[in-house]
Amino acid sequence: MEGVFLRAPRSLAVAVRIPDGSIRVRSDPWMPLYQRLKFARWPFIRGIFLLWESLRLGWSALSWSGEQAVPPEASPKPSGTEARKGTAGEKAAMGGTLVVSVLLGLALFVALPHLATDWGSRISGVPLDVERPAFHLVDGVIKLAVFLAYIALIRRSRDIRRVFEYHGAEHKTIYAWEDGLPLTVDAVRTRSRFHPRCGTSFLIIVVAVSILVFAAAFPLLPRITLEPRFLRNLVQVAVKLPLLLPVASVSYELLRLSSRFFHLAPARWLAAPGLALQRLTTDEPDDEQIEVALAALHAALAVEASAPGDVLGIEGEAFRTGASAIARPFHILPRVPVPPPCSSA
Repeated sequence: MEGVFLRAPRSLAVAVRIPDGSIRVRSDPWMPLYQRLKFARWPFIRGIFLLWESLRLGWSALSWSGEQAVPPEASPKPSGTEARKGTAGEKAAMGGTLVVSVLLGLALFVALPHLATDWGSRISGVPLDVERPAFHLVDGVIKLAVFLAYIALIRRSRDIRRVFEYHGAEHKTIYAWEDGLPLTVDAVRTRSRFHPRCGTSFLIIVVAVSILVFAAAFPLLPRITLEPRFLRNLVQVAVKLPLLLPVASVSYELLRLSSRFFHLAPARWLAAPGLALQRLTTDEPDDEQIEVALAALHAALAVEASAPGDVLGIEGEAFRTGASAIARPFHILPRVPVPPPCSSA
């Protein structure tokens, strides 16, 4: 994805660099679930809804950005029945890809560490029972090792490195906005690429919280005595899946606290592992990548600045940008007193 996706309190914006070198921007008004459902605002509940929204919106933004990467002449638009069939087929393919991605993620980061912990216990002769905290501590260490190995492996791809550079551009741009700096390439370039609200920090917190939640929950559950042992492990992995909901909820609250009180030492200690990991998941962007992040931010702020109830959306035509500013109409928007945008990517 040659672009940046930003989510603000009342808007979504995506900006992508298209093949001819210009930038295409799309922004839309957005009402998050917590504004529509009162219980979705409750602490330890809201994290589940926000996680689901982030996944859904991020996937939608990724799909749109992928469409922009294809030159119009390379993908002539069908009409009539063919167009409707094509749209339905594309949605089905996208849904199938999302399901497969989630299943692979659960297999890699939930099932594999659990099975590896049990296998290590058997070959080492060290008894590690799933009802004991030691099992989940080892499981968490393996989970973290698998995650780090996965990140290190995909970083070898030049395309993924560019994604991480855009990730860095996104963080720098948000920091510039939060610090009240001019929204120009020169100003953004001076900001840090490490941000405490990043999803990378969330993942690190998830690993730590999962150790505590699983260690507390399994001794309270009926003991699973199925044979063979592999089947017993699969059932135990299945038991972990619904427990991921409280894990995500608690992790979100901790991430929120670490960001809100980042000026305090305990919050900085909590955020430190995630910030360290961002050395792997972000890279220093070039000026053109910063321009894309700025275009996304300006588009989001355009919607934020509209009157309440306005249905203001932007799907801008491709435009070229200069070295230190974003082309019209985005650079003429005044700074407005809205909460800082937050990334969902």
